[in-house]
Amino acid sequence: MSDGRQPPEPSELVYVPGPSWLPVLTAAGLAGLLVGLFAGFPYAVAGAILLLAALRAWVHKTGDEVARLPREQRLSTAVLPAVPLRAPGAGPARVEADH
Repeated sequence: MSDGRQPPEPSELVYVPGPSWLPVLTAAGLAGLLVGLFAGFPYAVAGAILLLAALRAWVHKTGDEVARLPREQRLSTAVLPAVPLRAPGAGPARVEADH
């Protein structure tokens, strides 16, 4: 953009969640539940409680973030390059075959 032109304003919003430990806690709860199935009932209960609490918090946090997004987006057309891809008057490229 050395010729002074500014890039166009973005036409779409992209949802990107913030950093969170909730996926890690969910995985730890699931691992604790699976280990508890073989190691003993108390580990399974602790893993299940951690899993359910982390899943509940994760879903609640995601719902809050999505609720803050705007309901509608401004529609626009695709941005085309300002420079032609081929020189003016140039036809399709020819491919010569070796016979």
